Amino acid sequence: MVLEPDPDADPEDRERLGRQLRDELRALDVDEVTAVEGAAPPPGSKGAVGLLTEWLVTLSGGGGVFVSVIGTIKAWLGGRAGAHKVTVTIDGDTLELSSATPEERAELVETFVRRHQPA
Repeated sequence: MVLEPDPDADPEDRERLGRQLRDELRALDVDEVTAVEGAAPPPGSKGAVGLLTEWLVTLSGGGGVFVSVIGTIKAWLGGRAGAHKVTVTIDGDTLELSSATPEERAELVETFVRRHQPA
């Protein structure tokens, strides 16, 4: 998972935003949320090095946890002003959440979650 804060955010705000999202994810029933050190910006990203925060989120086997993680990211973005973007990648399939309308975001999330629900 990659958080790309609003490019206009200052370094303190970027760090604070990263901590807030990480803490919200850790509060879920996930096994672990660990920082990925030295992560490169995603291909095509307009963000500069140092503007991204990347974590590896390790989930337990239950499918409900995955839905909670995606829902938490969606709610976190919805509660923040600014052009923040969160990218979630599972097995090469990427979901990018940003300044889409709540309806667009809901549709994207629903489609992504359906593709990755355990059978």
